[in-house]
Amino acid sequence: MQVILFSSRMGQPRQLQLGLRHLVLVGLAGAGLMVIGALSLYWFTLNHANKIDLPWVHDLVRTARHEEVKKHDEFVKNNLDAMARQLGEMQAQLVKLDALGERVSGLAGVKAADFRAGEKPGRGGAEPTAAKTLTLNDFQRELAKLSRGVDNQTDLLSVVESELFRARLAAKKLPTILPVNATYNASGFGWRIDPITGQGAQHEGIDFIAPTGTPIVSAADGVVIAAEWHHSYGQMIEIDHGNDLISRYAHASTMLVKPGNLVKRGQKIAEVGSTGRSTGAHLHFEVRLKGAAQDPAKFLLTAASPAPGAPLAMAPATSKPASSPSAKPASTAK
Repeated sequence: MQVILFSSRMGQPRQLQLGLRHLVLVGLAGAGLMVIGALSLYWFTLNHANKIDLPWVHDLVRTARHEEVKKHDEFVKNNLDAMARQLGEMQAQLVKLDALGERVSGLAGVKAADFRAGEKPGRGGAEPTAAKTLTLNDFQRELAKLSRGVDNQTDLLSVVESELFRARLAAKKLPTILPVNATYNASGFGWRIDPITGQGAQHEGIDFIAPTGTPIVSAADGVVIAAEWHHSYGQMIEIDHGNDLISRYAHASTMLVKPGNLVKRGQKIAEVGSTGRSTGAHLHFEVRLKGAAQDPAKFLLTAASPAPGAPLAMAPATSKPASSPSAKPASTAK
């Protein structure tokens, strides 16, 4: 492209040769000046709109500000929607956590009302030297941390619930409730003078004195493995509680279960009598572990509750180990 320049100062016209590169540079320079001018005008308009008494300028400012507010509202709305979803998930987790807490507190024997969930926890401390306003990102980060804490607490409570439930089932298989509504004041476990022979002998159970017909209940959950006549124990019932633990109920007048029956803790299985080698109506109660006689008092003293309908505390045995052959029997019961 050629450009011819004419001037009164020049004797002859001058020619300029412009290539494509020169045209492009000129175009870019012009476009740059236009953008700079537009931005300058926009900045001047926004900052000095109040001083310019032109309606179209005010309309332009209102439109720009409306667009800016709209974008800000959309940004806040999107973030609030995301936080609302997180809060909804946390609320569902908290409902699950509350239900799990009630079950765990029930297994642990703690009343849910003891937590006083409606009251605010006491908190405090020294006044901070520097305060920082939480940003939206800070809030979202703290919310995510709280959500993770709720998930971890839910998992922990689930494990605790399983362990408490397992322990509760195991406890139900221990003979820890009184098998009859009576205190044992006839003969305790251990060495004594036999009431029939008058000789020293090992007493492998506890004697509960009670009238004939008094209900006898199972001291724990288990399976009846024997309900039969025994030459010494008379009408006798044995219940297997698992883990080689057996309870024995002797001298009954009536037996109400048969071998193979499943019995529950506190279920009536027989009635007190004086059958077999006995001198009067009473219940002879034994606990055996792997065939070896154990002191039933060690189990009964850990009882959380007595037999149903019979809230009695354990009474100490009155019998003591014989100290000499001349000691007299503490009771006439076997």
